[in-house]
Amino acid sequence: MAVRGVFGGSVGDTGTTSFLDQVTIEQTLAPARGLWRFLEKDPVESDLGRRRFRLRAGAAPGVLTAAEETYVYGYNAVIAREIHKVGRVPQERQPFAWEGAAAAATMLDLITMTRGRRLNELLAGPAQLHPHAAHLGAGRAHALLRLPPTWGMRRAHPLLRWLAIDGYGFQRSMSKADLMVGERAMPELAVRAHCAIFDQGLGRLLWYHDCAAPDDLTAHIHAYPASRRADLWSGVAFAAVYTGGADLDELDQLAVYAGADGFRQHLAQGAAFACAAWLTAGSLPVHAAEAAPILTGAPAEEAAAWTDAALASLGHDPHTHDDFLTWRAQTRRAWARRHRTD
Repeated sequence: MAVRGVFGGSVGDTGTTSFLDQVTIEQTLAPARGLWRFLEKDPVESDLGRRRFRLRAGAAPGVLTAAEETYVYGYNAVIAREIHKVGRVPQERQPFAWEGAAAAATMLDLITMTRGRRLNELLAGPAQLHPHAAHLGAGRAHALLRLPPTWGMRRAHPLLRWLAIDGYGFQRSMSKADLMVGERAMPELAVRAHCAIFDQGLGRLLWYHDCAAPDDLTAHIHAYPASRRADLWSGVAFAAVYTGGADLDELDQLAVYAGADGFRQHLAQGAAFACAAWLTAGSLPVHAAEAAPILTGAPAEEAAAWTDAALASLGHDPHTHDDFLTWRAQTRRAWARRHRTD
């Protein structure tokens, strides 16, 4: 569906082809025009090694870098007024492209003070199958502009809009890794609920920062206070299913570590939300289908159904950040009930 009106290399020697190397001539973006050209992103921003993130042998660096390259591509497609090209990105990378497109749309909305018009057109049109990704991208834009992550989000989805705080946590922690990861800082946010969702985004960032390595991830998580670790595990699991990068043995190890830390339910809940995001998009990549049973103890379709049932239990008008946290808690209860009957 077309949007009308407001929208006109690999890291290291991993043996994985860069997403940008696979972009055809027809998909190559034209340079942005006018003042918008100053908002374009340099593809080098997707280089995790440049950010001094951990790299290792195997597929993980290529998988994670490709996700960020696709995010940058989607972002630049909106800035170049060529949003139609986002739909030509391979299916398994569509969420990351729409995350980038939503970040750019939100950036323009915030700069021009158009009250979320571009983001809402995106959600109602070409990104309607990727609402999770779009709200994550909106949060990344707020972090880039150093604005509160809920500012200007009132017209977005009444409950998924809180994922913008997750996206804010991811981007803020990526840009300030020394502070957020090294010093375990927490920015000043309005309420405790916002901090919990921020930490979920930080957990997703740790997946990238530690290149999906269970030992390093667990060591970093254990360095945080116990009060923050539940949400970090949730974010790690979301990234494990949403982005991928770990092999089956590493996923098994991750589940063991989360259980030993006392947060197995939170790991399952994060994975279930990622399953729901993929199935809402209409596809389930191999890595997600393989990760779901390990991290949730159920097929991806069943895990996603827990989130649907949990949402239905909230009633007819869930919209507050407390409702969002209750949605997560009810999903964890569904996991617990399922495993009491095994």
